[in-house]
Amino acid sequence: MSSIRILLIGDVVGVPGCAMFQKHISHLRDQLAADAVIVNGENSSALGRGITPKIVHFFRHNHANIITSGNHIWANKEIYQYLNDNSDLLRPENFPSSCPGKGVTTFRINNITIGVLNVQGRIFMRELVDCPFKTADSAITFLRSKTSIIIVDFHAETTSEKMAMGYYLDGRVSAVVGTHTHVQTADERVLEGGTAYLTDLGMVGSLNSMIGMKKEPILENFVTQMPQKFVVETKGPFVLSGACVEIDTHTGKAMSIERVRIVDNELSIEQTD
Repeated sequence: MSSIRILLIGDVVGVPGCAMFQKHISHLRDQLAADAVIVNGENSSALGRGITPKIVHFFRHNHANIITSGNHIWANKEIYQYLNDNSDLLRPENFPSSCPGKGVTTFRINNITIGVLNVQGRIFMRELVDCPFKTADSAITFLRSKTSIIIVDFHAETTSEKMAMGYYLDGRVSAVVGTHTHVQTADERVLEGGTAYLTDLGMVGSLNSMIGMKKEPILENFVTQMPQKFVVETKGPFVLSGACVEIDTHTGKAMSIERVRIVDNELSIEQTD
């Protein structure tokens, strides 16, 4: 039986997240015998929101094949033209078609075509996006004409909506993994139809933070309901979270899914220049 292994990394947050990704991705890929890497980079800019062309090149240089995103993809306007000109960075497919970029792409590894779909949820999300389920139907019809191996990054707030997407697409895609909440869940499994599922991949950034940001402003916001400026936490320890999925290249069915989590107490963030 021929199989391919794909390493999926959760939301990378700011400079610490980029440094953590750079330090560990090579040996993690080797350790897991991963053939490809997909990473969510929507929070990877220095301010913890958005991404720039320079950071896309950073991820590509450090073994990422595809970068997915979510609701913060529009934070830096310099990325708009990059989205229009390139297919290695995705925005959610269910944003209006007039928005820069696309949420669907394919790439090849070892002469095998892999499809990737990035879609955003609607529950408790500010953006008015099209139905993620109907959007997924259309995108998967397109992708299945090219490959049986399809990975879905569902960028959503609630566990219920993410689980619904997993069951909705079970048997039609190879994996459905959630991003956005930055907290890795422990419910990884292969569903009955052969789709690997994990509610949230987690994040890459400061461990003792709140979604990669300094705790104090967020706590003040919760307590007082007054607006606060959220700032990326640069103190360690740092965490890298994700999952590795093994997929049958003939059927596109998942054979296994394994959670990944590394905690680093010695990381220097100066290596991300």
